[in-house]
Amino acid sequence: MKIREINAMRGPNYWSVRRHKLIVMVLDLEEMEERPSNTIEGFSERLEAMFPSMFSHRCSIGAPGGFFQRVKDGTWMGHVIEHIALEIQTLAGMNVGFGRTRGYGEKGVYNVVFAYMEESVGRYAAKAAVRICEALISGEPYDLAEDIQEMRELREAERLGPSTGSIVEEAESRGIPWIRLNKYSLCQLGYGANQKRIQATVTSETSSIGVELACDKEDTKYLLEQAEVPTPKGEIIRRESSLEETCRYVGYPLVVKPVDGNHGRGITVDIRNYDDALVAFRSAKESSRSGAIIIEKYITGQDYRLLVINNKLVAAALRSPACVIGNGKSTIQELIDEVNSDPRRGFGHENVLTQITVNDLTKNIIKASGYTLDSVLEKDKKLILKDTANLSTGGTAEDVTDIVHPANVFMAERISKIIDLDICGIDVMTTDISKPLEETGGAVLEVNAGPGFRMHLAPTTGLPRNVAAPVIDKLFPHGASSRIPIVAVTGTNGKTTTTRLIAHMAKMKGFKVGYTTSDGVYIQNRMLMKGDCTGPASAEFVLKDPTVDFAVLECARGGLLRAGLGFHKCDVGIVTNVASDHLGLKGIHTIEQLAKVKGVIPETVDKDGYAILNADDELVYEMRKSVNCNVAIFSMDENNPHIKAMQRVGGISAVYENGYITICRGEWKLRVIKAVNVPLTFGGRAAFMIQNVLPAVITAYTRGFTIDEIKIALETFIPSAAQTPGRLNLFEFKDFQVLLDYAHNPAGMRALQKFIENIDATEKVGIIAGVGDRREEDTNEVGSVAAEMFDEIIIRQDKHLRGRTDSEIIAMLENGIKMKEPNKKITIIPNEKEAATFAIKNAKKGSLIVICSDVIPDALELVQKLKEEEANKLYEFSTEDIPNKHD
Repeated sequence: MKIREINAMRGPNYWSVRRHKLIVMVLDLEEMEERPSNTIEGFSERLEAMFPSMFSHRCSIGAPGGFFQRVKDGTWMGHVIEHIALEIQTLAGMNVGFGRTRGYGEKGVYNVVFAYMEESVGRYAAKAAVRICEALISGEPYDLAEDIQEMRELREAERLGPSTGSIVEEAESRGIPWIRLNKYSLCQLGYGANQKRIQATVTSETSSIGVELACDKEDTKYLLEQAEVPTPKGEIIRRESSLEETCRYVGYPLVVKPVDGNHGRGITVDIRNYDDALVAFRSAKESSRSGAIIIEKYITGQDYRLLVINNKLVAAALRSPACVIGNGKSTIQELIDEVNSDPRRGFGHENVLTQITVNDLTKNIIKASGYTLDSVLEKDKKLILKDTANLSTGGTAEDVTDIVHPANVFMAERISKIIDLDICGIDVMTTDISKPLEETGGAVLEVNAGPGFRMHLAPTTGLPRNVAAPVIDKLFPHGASSRIPIVAVTGTNGKTTTTRLIAHMAKMKGFKVGYTTSDGVYIQNRMLMKGDCTGPASAEFVLKDPTVDFAVLECARGGLLRAGLGFHKCDVGIVTNVASDHLGLKGIHTIEQLAKVKGVIPETVDKDGYAILNADDELVYEMRKSVNCNVAIFSMDENNPHIKAMQRVGGISAVYENGYITICRGEWKLRVIKAVNVPLTFGGRAAFMIQNVLPAVITAYTRGFTIDEIKIALETFIPSAAQTPGRLNLFEFKDFQVLLDYAHNPAGMRALQKFIENIDATEKVGIIAGVGDRREEDTNEVGSVAAEMFDEIIIRQDKHLRGRTDSEIIAMLENGIKMKEPNKKITIIPNEKEAATFAIKNAKKGSLIVICSDVIPDALELVQKLKEEEANKLYEFSTEDIPNKHD
């Protein structure tokens, strides 16, 4: 078996609009296509022995054991691999259940689709599942444990931590979109100008001064002492020579820690003699960036963490370091193993508790207590194994929020304002948190910026607290929006023009617009990315930009099939049309499958938004049945029965009627403008441009634009190399015209054909090319349509051959031309620049040269250069030609 490719979906996609995290593996079964599972001796038994837990897979019969029954009855290996990939992820602590295996359109080749939680794990699971299946087929032994551990480690390296993850989950539950900005914990909540950012539990609203103070224990201690907050007696020193005198001044027992440390690094507690203090000092030095070390009184009691968010105490926890309790029989190592057998303990952050690891620190602590790992611990003897109470090192936490004394609540909330932190964790040592610190002799040990939430989200005992909720409350107060309007545009033809027109309308309305097209990404009229930018990465680029408050996103099939959409919901989803382009690619072989790809866009429209569909295209019109939002439709025929039906129910539509571009609300007509007065339509001659205008005016109308605003925007959108590059760019030379257009498929060529029929010319010359990754019949048809359109044809070759040779593509076009016009004059000039230059240099008076280009910037540059050269020769001015000149 051979893996052809593995793609990870990260948003709504062809396979599921609701399940965004899917691996799509294209798998060629090769000879195994002829060997279903029931023909392989012992395969079923080996599978069940390796994966007994797979009994829960219900599969097609809908009952436990259903998948095992399918294997016994006979199923193909793609289906088996799908189930293995799901099961090994579940065994690694990531419970996923969605999967499906479908034909790719070639014999023995399948799309194996399954859910994942972390992308790197999903990709690993795809490859591992194939290896495992091959081992099961051959009967060879396989070390499954190695794969499981590798996936756990990949998950821990990639996943968001518990704190960041909880905030993101709370945001998702409120419909707030988010984007991960790096491979660590920096995340964006919301889109565009309405975004906020978090990094772990530090937010974009966290005071930088507060963070600096919290990271500098010297300044923190000083401010707290000044504010009469109880803190341990202590000194800050930098030199080892000062240590002995400071120890005498503070008095044993001591705590030694770096001024600028965090996460418990370099901290040693309960030091009772100078020798231990010296070791602790040197350890703290290694963890200190500044070299400053705190020597302070060790306060006896229990370790509490008070969490304050937006200056309100939201949770409190009693923390205990990892430990074991002796039974008089077991060794310390056996006791640790017994503790780790608790099903609540897992690897990293996968469970409520973390397994206790035995590292050098643990061994040193055990040694300092007079034991080794092989020592039998006395009955009921408690042995601490770590020097901090962090959950990540195996500690435990008990929720005590409800018993914190009001005086301690007041103190914690006051501290958050003194240090100026919107989210802070306050470490307190006291014998009883239900009493004021003044009574217990307790003290505030530290104030932490970016405190961990895990102990409050999932305490070992006590009530879990949703501490992420107040973070979101602060970042997005009631009534604050996290989103910006998103208009998504798809279809076979007309996407780019429609996208640019809507962006122009929004700019005229005063929005700061970001938009993506097949020629680049634009932020407020500035091109920031060049090239085909119609995929999810380009969409995210716009949605990440903090200056953008309106997004218009062109969405092509390639990105949808490769990774899904770059957003989860949009406010307007437009489908211009569906024609037979790109068939035979990425497993999409029929126009109905292509329509399903395009249909992802309207299915992602928010329930209060609008899916805007072409009523002249039945495949597009049918998409209304799959949406969960408002539907508006458009047509070039006001008598289209779908339009009439929409009018009867009071819906919104747009039509071309009596020469007008008209919006209909029910049966009421709101005439916007005559099509001849819309520059984009070339005086009403370009019917396909009129069609592009219709969904744009519906978009503006449903977004609250007035009719006058829509009219002015249409009047000021001028087709040109600047506004609509490569879309009917007409250049007037002295004796002839040159038309540059992106038409590259049969549907686009036929639309162009209808336009140039309305242009008078003595001769029409077409420069055409084929696309290497299209079906032969599609390339033939491009040639046939060109034969109808042009008196003379120049065949050039695209810059990107996409899997075929230039001679193959040229031959397909020639065949298509000859099918229609065997005697048509054909010239072959493979280089586009040379082909265009030849046509222009040899143009006859009154002729029209049509350049169908795939690399628009290059073609525009060439035509403009040739036009400038002509102008320089024709229009040379002297000083005598200066207007209004007086001698």
